[in-house]
Amino acid sequence: MRTNYIHKLESPKIFKQQLLIWAQQFDDVVWLDSNNYAQKYTSYDAVLAVDAFTSIQTDYKDSFEKLKEYQTTTNDWVFGYLTYDLKNDIEALNSKNYDGLGFPDLYFFQPKKLFLIKGNQVTIQYLNYVDDELQTDLKVIGKCGQSQRSNLCSDVKIKLRIHKDEYFKKVNKILEHIHRGDIYEANFCQEFYAERTCINPLETYQNLNAISNPPFASFVKQYDKYVLCASPERYIKKEAQTVISQPIKGTSKRAKNPEEDKQLKEALANDEKERSENIMIVDLVRNDLSKTALKGSVKVEELCKIYTFDQVHQMISTVTSKVTPETHPVDILKTTFPMGSMTGAPKISAMHIIEDIEETKRAIYSGAIGYFTPNGNFDFNVVIRSILYNSTKQYISYSVGGAITAKSNPLKEYEECLVKAKAMREVLEK
Repeated sequence: MRTNYIHKLESPKIFKQQLLIWAQQFDDVVWLDSNNYAQKYTSYDAVLAVDAFTSIQTDYKDSFEKLKEYQTTTNDWVFGYLTYDLKNDIEALNSKNYDGLGFPDLYFFQPKKLFLIKGNQVTIQYLNYVDDELQTDLKVIGKCGQSQRSNLCSDVKIKLRIHKDEYFKKVNKILEHIHRGDIYEANFCQEFYAERTCINPLETYQNLNAISNPPFASFVKQYDKYVLCASPERYIKKEAQTVISQPIKGTSKRAKNPEEDKQLKEALANDEKERSENIMIVDLVRNDLSKTALKGSVKVEELCKIYTFDQVHQMISTVTSKVTPETHPVDILKTTFPMGSMTGAPKISAMHIIEDIEETKRAIYSGAIGYFTPNGNFDFNVVIRSILYNSTKQYISYSVGGAITAKSNPLKEYEECLVKAKAMREVLEK
């Protein structure tokens, strides 16, 4: 039984900062923040879930069936993540590449304490409420100041898992597959990493978020494992009987000069290669959504629309569908996962090829973070523009990827990866 309490906020911005600092005492934390980015399908400005009452943690084997049972039985808010490697549960695939992080393939928990921020008020829900617990917590939250700045270890020295010449060889290998007709497009990712290094996870997240201000930011703590995520991309959302997917394909850098910035934006909108990348993935998403959709209900609401963020311009499409009330939310995830923007087309062939060509296991990178509501709605982001950290192993990782198509130029693809990696590198090396 959840106790519901609505609290007015004098300054939502300050409350959000205090709340996230207060949350660090718990072993299980999921923080989701839209950074007040104006978008059509927003439920909350920010959400915090902490302190697991129940949880599920598993590898990829039968993972979606286990999640389905857990979500159905719990029938409550549950928060967590799906790693990219759950693909191995859906198709005859494997993940044999190096993994320096050691995240479980799937993790969700039912929070004892939940904060839902919208406008100038927060709705607080406590499970098994104890007298005065909430008022005591609000007093403590109100006293939380700035997080402690700390350089816990030596300077972060970033290494490349794939060096430039090797990257070119690998892109050319993908192009061979495309020219042979094995695939049309593949999302090829590379890892940047640091070993025997410590960071302050909260401070690092705050710095990354301040650079990017993305609409799908998240901070995840699972004991000694952290995801510091500045994602601009929604994977999928269910709102009553409507399902919304918003794939990103197409990226351009920003310019400080307004006229030059406008030209870069227009160039992206008219870029034939970027548009073809995006349209291929829209077709894939339409196909994935049709597996659970009511007949004739899959619609492309926006095609190749340009959205502007602090670091980059992005080309985003919005695809929607309708499902029956009986459709299980986990089945919608299973039939669309992993998201097409991070795989390629056709999806299964692309996943086979990129597994062979990439050097590292993606883990939670290009997976999803989000939640289910008690009535079966859900909202998940795509884990990109993210720093992953295992504090016990002292291992830091971030990955970036790009869509390789027949028109790809290896040098331009490499340069686009560096644009995407810029914010993570700046935050870690400052």
